[in-house]
Amino acid sequence: MKVSFKIGEFELFWLNGGAFELDGGAMFGVVPKVLWQKKYPADEENRIPLVAWPILVRTPEHLLLIESGIGNKLTDKQKKIYRIRREWSVVKELADLGIKREDITHVILTHYDWDHAGGVLMQNETGGLELTFPKARHLLQRQEWEDVLNPNIRTINTYWPVNNELMRGNKNLVLVDGDAEIIPGLSVNHTAGHNGGHQIVRIESQGQSALHLGDLLPTHAHSNPLWVMAYDNYPLDAIKQKEEWIKKGIDSKAWFTFYHDPFMQACKFDDKGNVAEKWPVTGEQGIENKKKG
Repeated sequence: MKVSFKIGEFELFWLNGGAFELDGGAMFGVVPKVLWQKKYPADEENRIPLVAWPILVRTPEHLLLIESGIGNKLTDKQKKIYRIRREWSVVKELADLGIKREDITHVILTHYDWDHAGGVLMQNETGGLELTFPKARHLLQRQEWEDVLNPNIRTINTYWPVNNELMRGNKNLVLVDGDAEIIPGLSVNHTAGHNGGHQIVRIESQGQSALHLGDLLPTHAHSNPLWVMAYDNYPLDAIKQKEEWIKKGIDSKAWFTFYHDPFMQACKFDDKGNVAEKWPVTGEQGIENKKKG
């Protein structure tokens, strides 16, 4: 049974949106391996374990998802390229919590890369595509959506058309311009950095707070503002935003929640960027990766 992580009146649950492996050098950019490997393990081929865990946020009035996982539409070739180690099972895990996919009220996407937006559309039993959460408002920065529809030479490889074709002109897609409150206590802020339309999520309730920085802070090992990914399209912007938001989080004693980190789901940092307190991973994937580490 899943245990919830509480921020005031908000309950958070991490759901299995898939597990995969990527090159460690790409995830840590120009940082030498001799440094990042002290914080994050790699195998003999320089691959590191990653997850794609959507966060279910349950409030007294709403059921929200932050991110959607990799989805169930990857081809065999894509599964091989990205070394998929665990299949997406978000709908099943919601059912285990007594929640139908039609019950989700909001889906908040930090950006629309395949590993964050892949679960927005699902392949049904007949092989067709449909909205995974048909009654949910899907919130995305307007700039991000414009970039999705007009990808450049870099982003064309991460904005997969299969993930957006049913969203075009769909009333479920709600485009946000800049910073906005989604529901009382939960807001988004446009940061750019990773992508031009990247946004983060802030949760505040009963004097407690959490920051979901998306791919500005993909794992606990990326707390140094200078440790940015080779995947970041605007690295200097990413550094600036990380400096600002990590400092704000440390100063306010906020929790930082993670989407890609198999070793912890949330943590607090001290003033040197070291993990001071953490919310441990639960479930099979976390146990496997803890043994690796």
